[in-house]
Amino acid sequence: SLAVLQALEDGLKKADADPSVKAVMICGENGKFSAGADIRGFSSPKRHGVALGPIVSLIESSEKPVVAAIEGVALGGGLEVALGCHYRIAHVKAWMGLPEVTIGLLPGAEGTQRLPRLIGVPAALDMITTGKHIPATEALKLGLVDEIVEENTIEAAIRLANKV
Repeated sequence: SLAVLQALEDGLKKADADPSVKAVMICGENGKFSAGADIRGFSSPKRHGVALGPIVSLIESSEKPVVAAIEGVALGGGLEVALGCHYRIAHVKAWMGLPEVTIGLLPGAEGTQRLPRLIGVPAALDMITTGKHIPATEALKLGLVDEIVEENTIEAAIRLANKV
């Protein structure tokens, strides 16, 4: 939603400007990282404000380490947010993917560029062109996530953020 995008932008800018902040952790709420955009918004008139692509670029360009704590799902734009982060930790039961292709849309926040750089062209093409969801264990093998945990993902991400 626009409110989430605005909160991400505001929070990142505030963290980058605050010398007492050493790292940033991005998580979802209620056990889900992000299921991506609400496609009903695609048919509404163009709204002014923040867009996902520039927010993901802002995350990626942060001088402070940004860690994604992925629980539940990171799909579509949610996965693209995670791809912009410097590190990704996922709960063992998490799933990731770019399902928008199954309804005729291409990932629009540079996921098609970031994913191949991270996991290689063959695996990325498979995910991008099929909309396939992968479990955290496969994401770890591919290099999409840096670590998987069975415990509290947020606490693990905070530990990693403090370490780096």
